[in-house]
Amino acid sequence: MKQLTALCENFGSAICMLARSARHINTLPRQFPRFIEQCYLIGYTTLPIVTILSFFIGSVLALQSGYSMQNFGAKQFIGTLVGLSMCRELGPVMVAILVTGRAGSAITAELASMNVYQEIDALMTMNIPPERILVLPRLAAVLVMMPVLAIIANLCGWYGGAIVCQYTAFISVDTQSYFAALKRYMEFNDILDGLLKAEIFGFVIVTICCYIGLSVKGGPREIGASVTRAIVVSLIFILVLDYFVTKALL
Repeated sequence: MKQLTALCENFGSAICMLARSARHINTLPRQFPRFIEQCYLIGYTTLPIVTILSFFIGSVLALQSGYSMQNFGAKQFIGTLVGLSMCRELGPVMVAILVTGRAGSAITAELASMNVYQEIDALMTMNIPPERILVLPRLAAVLVMMPVLAIIANLCGWYGGAIVCQYTAFISVDTQSYFAALKRYMEFNDILDGLLKAEIFGFVIVTICCYIGLSVKGGPREIGASVTRAIVVSLIFILVLDYFVTKALL
């Protein structure tokens, strides 16, 4: 019962934090340099690992699909399988997981250290709401960068699959046939659904990381514990939300 009460209390506190952040949305144009900095930290620093992992995820998916489909003559549909899997599921989920590990952990550590060393109290003493300068720019940045990262992940995965299909002997599907199958059975709504999932995941990740970072109590030892807790909670929410958002979009 206590755990359920604590869960409801944390959920309500996170909603209140979002509400306080939304009250200062008119100050976002004046915080443009801070917004650009967060776009760099959330998007650009995560881009290399997103590119590499997405390329090889598409490659492995094409390799496994080609191995399975060669027995019943359906190799020409590998492009469709890789395309739909990347844009609807693997792309947004992998981007969310990588943003959690790369940017979410950094956000939690930064805010937790500010809280432990009483920098948050100093801001409040100067009548500067921490939600205005610490939460709002990060939320705006992740909403801008998540679709960009998801599109790049999709493209890298598609081209990884195309290269494997063309240069693997037992598949031997040329690039033109691969992309023709990808375009034939994939609609624009499939891409939009994946981008919407990426937006939802990114918003939830930053909300969780900011809330846990701002609610840390204790000494420096709690900083590492808060980072671990933020990553674990974020990953759980990503996988749980993935099911419900996918079911709602189908």
